[in-house]
Amino acid sequence: MNATTSSSAPQDLLCDLLVVGSGAGGLSTAITARKHGLDVVVVEKAPVFGGTTAFSGGVLWIPGNRHGQAADDRAAMRTYMRDQTGPFHDEAAVEAFLDHAPAMVEWFERETAVRFVPTLYPDYHPDAPGGAQVGRSILAAPFDASALGSELARLRPPLETITFVGMMFNSSNADLKHFFRATTSLVSAAYVARRLAAHFVDLLRYRRGVQVTSGNALAARLAKSCFDLGIPIHTDAQARELLQSEGRVTGARVRMQGREVRVVARRGVVLACGGYPHDVARITRRYPHLARGGEHVSPVPPENTGDGLALAEAVGGRADMRFEGTGAAAWMPVSRVPLGGGRTGVFPHLLDRYKPGVIGVLRNGRRFTNESNSYHDVGAAMIEACAGEKETAMWLVCDQAAMSRYGLGYAKPAPMPLGGLIRKGYLFKGRTLAELAAAAGIDAAGLEATVREYNVGAAQGVDARFGRGSTAFNRYLADPEHRPNPCVAPLAKGPFYAVKVVMGDLGTFDGLRTTTMGEVLRDDGAVVPGLYAVGNDRASVMGGNYPGAGITLGPAMTFGWLTARFIAGVQRDARPPAAEVQAPAPQELRHVA
Repeated sequence: MNATTSSSAPQDLLCDLLVVGSGAGGLSTAITARKHGLDVVVVEKAPVFGGTTAFSGGVLWIPGNRHGQAADDRAAMRTYMRDQTGPFHDEAAVEAFLDHAPAMVEWFERETAVRFVPTLYPDYHPDAPGGAQVGRSILAAPFDASALGSELARLRPPLETITFVGMMFNSSNADLKHFFRATTSLVSAAYVARRLAAHFVDLLRYRRGVQVTSGNALAARLAKSCFDLGIPIHTDAQARELLQSEGRVTGARVRMQGREVRVVARRGVVLACGGYPHDVARITRRYPHLARGGEHVSPVPPENTGDGLALAEAVGGRADMRFEGTGAAAWMPVSRVPLGGGRTGVFPHLLDRYKPGVIGVLRNGRRFTNESNSYHDVGAAMIEACAGEKETAMWLVCDQAAMSRYGLGYAKPAPMPLGGLIRKGYLFKGRTLAELAAAAGIDAAGLEATVREYNVGAAQGVDARFGRGSTAFNRYLADPEHRPNPCVAPLAKGPFYAVKVVMGDLGTFDGLRTTTMGEVLRDDGAVVPGLYAVGNDRASVMGGNYPGAGITLGPAMTFGWLTARFIAGVQRDARPPAAEVQAPAPQELRHVA
């Protein structure tokens, strides 16, 4: 039997550690535990592995990392974290993160197939106390996923709406700039032609792109490391109930391909199920725009329905729902995309908001924030600006020049056709601003007044109202070739275009209350023996804020690494793990290595 597949699930399994979930948090925990001598089994609810990580940008926020600025000052890191986490600052967790995150990166690069490259990302609030202009965010190195062999079929594909015929890009990668310049530069056109030719060869050979980047590369590298170590990843395997013996969590009942399997874990269970972004009841209580009757569309995997929180609560664990207001989740403005065959996709607006000639307005036609702030900050501003409305929405608006050069949302730049998206109601078009407003359902007088006022300063690269382009982060994803301000240009000449944007998320910040080492806690603060949480199942160390690119994956891998070392008994600044559970008689179980 091939232990890495779910094609012939055994009746029972015995291991040292059961990890529930196959994103970066779960797989980093599994790899670390296995490297320290533990026998590990991973179960994944979805039919593919990689979790939300496979959809993500693959960026980790690691202050003091070896790829960044060697002189990154520890006092500045601490100051920035204290400023960003505010009233939810957890000093013990923050210090553990700052202490161990750089060592985690070095360990994974030394011991596994995981590799990183530097980025030029500034912190999202680089001008805040302790903020950095560059160096704290690193990126998973591109990966040839054909190295997964037969397991390639089980790697979660990237988010469909942000690929081009299945081909991936990095927002911080040079190839994206070549695609933007393909119609104006012979060098870029040749580069694009080579990339497309190689990609189509991969499609013919593997039936999917294999030159993966971003989070897909990180998920593939982590999975490759698991398979190299003989760690089974059972997909289509949902943990339904935690097992207990004498008050200690000792494993789980898992529904594996229609059969119930009992997994007994001598050292315990690690929950890494991706938080609760698709738990309708919980997000309705926690998300302000849903509580008032609005819409929410999350691009994260649909399997992230809060299983980890529910499993822990059933054995006495506490879900720590303290990040009030706009701190419950990592907000992402998104649009609904009509795909083929009656399907609807979700497009995360990661890049278009930063470009000159693009603004964001509410239904009244008025701007409400700096569009070039981070997705989380723009999302939070959206929620607050629409507090008196049932619908939480904005419209991104641009002129023909911006559309031709950058595209808008899922609509691609020239020479790609736009007619299909206009006919399907995704993209709105008008010869004049008034005509656009009528088509999109925006107040025409408000939109005309907004553009008229904006254009006065925009002609000189000035956003007098919101200071767009005033920070290093604002400028990072803008157009460096546009001067004097890479984020600001007038909306000068029609036709004009708009896309309706609603609220989504990249994952939840609320999560299980844990010790620094990941032990799940009860309401009274006592540990639930044998139960741990990592990734988005654990309450965010960022306190409901979003300080920089990679603040989810950086802590997920760091605390996954720390938690595994703690369980294995090698983390020196933590108390040793509780006594191991007594294993059942050998004849009752089959062991899978």
